[in-house]
Amino acid sequence: MTPCCCSVTSSTSISKFISGKPHLSMLETQCTNMKDLQKIHAHLIKTGLVNDTVAASRVLAFCASQAGNINYAYMVFRHIQNPNLFIWNTIIRGFSQSSNPEAAISVFIDMLVTSTIEPNRLTYPSVFKAYAQVGLAHDGAQLHGRVVKLGLENDRFIRNTIIHMYSNCGCLREARRVFEENLEFDIVAWNSMIMGLSKCGEASESRRLFDKMPQRNSISWNSMIGGYVRNGRYTEAFDLFGEMQKEMIKPSEFTMVSLLNASAQLGAIRQGEWIHEYIRKNHIQLNPIVVTAIINMYCKCGSIEKAVHVFEAAPKTGLSCWNSIIMGLATNGCEEEAIELFSKLEYSSFIPDDVSFLGVLTACSHSGMVEKARSYFSVIRETYKIAPSIEHYSCMVDVLGRAGLLEEAEKLIDSMPIKADAIIWGSLLSSCRKHRDIEMAKRAAKRVIELDPSDSCGYVLMSNVYAASSQFHEAMQERLSMREQKIEKEPGCSLIEVDGEVHEFIAGGRLHQKAPEIYSLLNNLGFMLQRNVIGYDELTSI
Repeated sequence: MTPCCCSVTSSTSISKFISGKPHLSMLETQCTNMKDLQKIHAHLIKTGLVNDTVAASRVLAFCASQAGNINYAYMVFRHIQNPNLFIWNTIIRGFSQSSNPEAAISVFIDMLVTSTIEPNRLTYPSVFKAYAQVGLAHDGAQLHGRVVKLGLENDRFIRNTIIHMYSNCGCLREARRVFEENLEFDIVAWNSMIMGLSKCGEASESRRLFDKMPQRNSISWNSMIGGYVRNGRYTEAFDLFGEMQKEMIKPSEFTMVSLLNASAQLGAIRQGEWIHEYIRKNHIQLNPIVVTAIINMYCKCGSIEKAVHVFEAAPKTGLSCWNSIIMGLATNGCEEEAIELFSKLEYSSFIPDDVSFLGVLTACSHSGMVEKARSYFSVIRETYKIAPSIEHYSCMVDVLGRAGLLEEAEKLIDSMPIKADAIIWGSLLSSCRKHRDIEMAKRAAKRVIELDPSDSCGYVLMSNVYAASSQFHEAMQERLSMREQKIEKEPGCSLIEVDGEVHEFIAGGRLHQKAPEIYSLLNNLGFMLQRNVIGYDELTSI
């Protein structure tokens, strides 16, 4: 059959052309997944219709969508002779929304170099989005210059993606130059600035812009609540959510995820339970991201039974759900259950990733399963071809250190292909304290101090090593060295929820409004315990 090479241009003639081709009509109205698409594509290849630009562009558009497959889309794109502007824009946009945004930039450069087709106002936003995704604002700035030369800098769509790129990459000065809060209000630009400021730790400035907005949408509220949570201002996040409800703004799953994360960080189980119930009552979609946040909240709040129930009852899980429950079990005293669940993951439809292995290695560390840890550490490299990160090595050092295999732990650190940090040497130093290996402790402490001279960890741990070995003079010398170098140990902090309110306590602090009553009670409890011990000693001596 002779290939169809007709040229269709206007939207009316395109619709007429598609309606006259049954398989193209099916592609437009009935195709819902890649399996359907491949059947239609095969027919188009067989009839030669795939050589028509309109037909090929429709196949490409589906493959580049959320329901498609971007790699298949690229294969289709490569077989299109002389792609038009729509085709170039479709593949660039598809890659910019994929897990491989670098390819969008590569294809755009290929368009500039090899094609006679010039990019238009619909091309640039996808490329700026790709630069934002990969954090290459410096390279994106060159494209910004091109846009200015072409006189497109005032195009609202392009301008908003430029602001998003700069703010997402932490280039706030450049973002502010493009964004002018006193010009005509554009809610997308304002939302991008609010998100960018929050991401860079400027939550107060972000809130100033939020309060100044003449109108807000759900994205504005979600961005500000998420910004508070990202910056550790959890109470303000909940307060803002209260305002959001008063304004009758319907929260999305993104709002709920932020608030669940805040509850997890605070250990506020009552708040977390209320949010979980709110999700259920308001029929908010339980997608894998929401399910993961609920599981994480219950795990962080110590309610592991509820976390397991949520995982088992979830209508749809993702790998993140498995990873969250495995880590939760590992850190809540259910190490064997974590390892068992990891084994089920290996036989599921999901493939364990680096986070999965971090969870199971943590379980091995907490339970002292040295051989299992060695086995998993071998499997991660040899079977799954994952390069272990510093966190994986830290888990292995912790496992070996807890078991008293200090030399093996030190050799593992020395053989690492990546540079060891203060945390991993600190882990070895802690193990040296437990097993009273002063010589190795000295080497580890030296490394900790070299890597982070301003941190008290190396001095404090080394002092504890000496004290555990009854070398009190040396222990005191370590503390004096800290004082001489004006290094202060950051006081410990704990949180407790009482009647739905979270209270924060700092070691030695007396700022809490009920501090006098608390210390009085502690003194009384100490006196009672001391009296009970004396009474017990008297009874046992009879």
